[in-house]
Amino acid sequence: MKFLIISHVGHKQKGSQWFAYAPYVREMNMWLNHVSEVEIVAPKITDTISPIDIAYKGNKIKLTQVPSIAFVNPKKAIMSLFNLPIILFNLINACRRADHIHLRCPGNIGLLGCIIQIFFPKKIKTAKYAGNWDPKAKQPLSYNFQKWLLSNTLLTRNMQVLVYGEWEKQTKNIKPFFTATYKQSEIVSIENRDYSTVLNFVFIGSLVEGKRPLLTVKIIQRLIDEGIIVNLDMYGDGVLKNDLEQYILSNNLSKFVKLHGNQSKEVIQDAIKKAHFSILPSKSEGWPKAIAEAMFFGAIPIVTKISCVPYMLNNGQRGLLIEPNLEKAVIEIVNALENNEELKNKSQAAKDWSQLYTLDLFENEIAKLIKNN
Repeated sequence: MKFLIISHVGHKQKGSQWFAYAPYVREMNMWLNHVSEVEIVAPKITDTISPIDIAYKGNKIKLTQVPSIAFVNPKKAIMSLFNLPIILFNLINACRRADHIHLRCPGNIGLLGCIIQIFFPKKIKTAKYAGNWDPKAKQPLSYNFQKWLLSNTLLTRNMQVLVYGEWEKQTKNIKPFFTATYKQSEIVSIENRDYSTVLNFVFIGSLVEGKRPLLTVKIIQRLIDEGIIVNLDMYGDGVLKNDLEQYILSNNLSKFVKLHGNQSKEVIQDAIKKAHFSILPSKSEGWPKAIAEAMFFGAIPIVTKISCVPYMLNNGQRGLLIEPNLEKAVIEIVNALENNEELKNKSQAAKDWSQLYTLDLFENEIAKLIKNN
């Protein structure tokens, strides 16, 4: 089977191997285990391969390079319009060659793929919508257009669309799905955490406005002001790194808050196992893997009420759902810290639920998608 991936993710080359963002590649490698030949239509970038990049697995992997596109300013918009015919030409030819078309959405290249797939109604197709599928969510026009087009069974045919969460009034091609990081064999016994001693928090995510890392630091600062002994380890990188460093220094938080940058899966896993809480007050998420991974090892998630997160946390039974407001978030956390037994119950419930969604199950479900098509 010739399997086509259409993605906006930047790809890096080292020898004959192609590298990209590790969580994405790990997932795609599950798909590639069940196909014989792969073509990827995506941008190529020249950045150095980092600890959060891994390689695709497989022998017959071809990258058809296309320019990345963006409309964030006039210069980029003009360049994107200039590059549009090149991208469309490559997408059309790649779709012609493919037996199975797989779209990665939302994203600008995925958006173009959503349009091009209309002209291949008999081709077998899947789409992974890795963003927030909540019909009521306020999102950019391009995201809403992709959601509308993927849901339109008149224009989008012979396709299964994988989305996070279960939502009412969906078309028959919309399939609730999940993602995973760990195998069944990686389930380990972890001692019950002691919530009466120093509390370890982890933040795992990009240091960008959408993840609200500064709000996270301010929450920790307020907990310290309340007399609670806490530490925060932040894993990830991004444009807000310098601002965070300055805030930490200016507010004498260096003893309590540490920025570790991007780290390997193994380093993250060790940090999670020692953490009492995993905090991520995001503005938007699809299926927040960092939270699901933390829950897998019993770290209690502290997350905003967005996308399918309330479903993941069973409306607070498996963690804390907070408002993106400093005062309200601190009150919610402080109140929760008053009941150690309840915290132990949340930790166990989080672990029990997340450990249902292993890579073993994930690959089995993917195999069904490919086989059934």
